[in-house]
Amino acid sequence: MRTAQLIFLGVGAGARLGGRVSLAETVTTTHVFDLSGVPDWILILGGTLAAATAIYIVMKLLKWTLWLLFFAVLAGGLAWAFWELAK
Repeated sequence: MRTAQLIFLGVGAGARLGGRVSLAETVTTTHVFDLSGVPDWILILGGTLAAATAIYIVMKLLKWTLWLLFFAVLAGGLAWAFWELAK
């Protein structure tokens, strides 16, 4: 019970830890996937498809971003021209 209280309170009286306990304990787990039983051609095909999909998504996002930038510059320039005309 005392250990649980120290973890939640964040302060410990033990000399081992220098008089303090961190606010939370860190739990690290490592997951390892053994792909040695999978044929090489399946791994290569899967990696190729994943990379191609990622490149395709980046291309589409870049295209949309450039179109938005184009229209923003066009609208801003027209608005500035009309503002100068109205002055």
